[in-house]
Amino acid sequence: MRAVIQRVREASVDVEGDRIAHIGRGLVVLVGVSVHDSADHADRMVDKLLNLRVFENAAGKFDASVLDVGGAVLVVSQFTLYADTHKGRRPSFTEAAPAAMAEPLYDRMVAAIAQRGVPVGAGRFGARMAVNLVNDGPVTILLESGTP
Repeated sequence: MRAVIQRVREASVDVEGDRIAHIGRGLVVLVGVSVHDSADHADRMVDKLLNLRVFENAAGKFDASVLDVGGAVLVVSQFTLYADTHKGRRPSFTEAAPAAMAEPLYDRMVAAIAQRGVPVGAGRFGARMAVNLVNDGPVTILLESGTP
């Protein structure tokens, strides 16, 4: 499992012109699921991203997590994080999990974040989405499910 995490001042997702999710201060999580991922990978990813200290303290040091600052999380499915561009000019997505496997893991992540009491918004799995965000910092971090 792979995620691009961006610290934001606010973010939203629109599908076909309708706003389906909006958050204020927090994290946008673009998440890709690979053919090798499991529920354990999703659970570890949620724990890592909720406890990742990417918000600054008074001294300007990264010292607080989204949990610490009372922030929100917006999760967006992003199979293109598994693009393989080693050969040719057209990306291959053979490592990306098929929808039947990826969607339950995506849903598991969204539910797990909500169960931790964090306000959570979500994109629509498989939809063409317009993701709008104001990156704060900017702070952008790549996480992988194997990350300890």
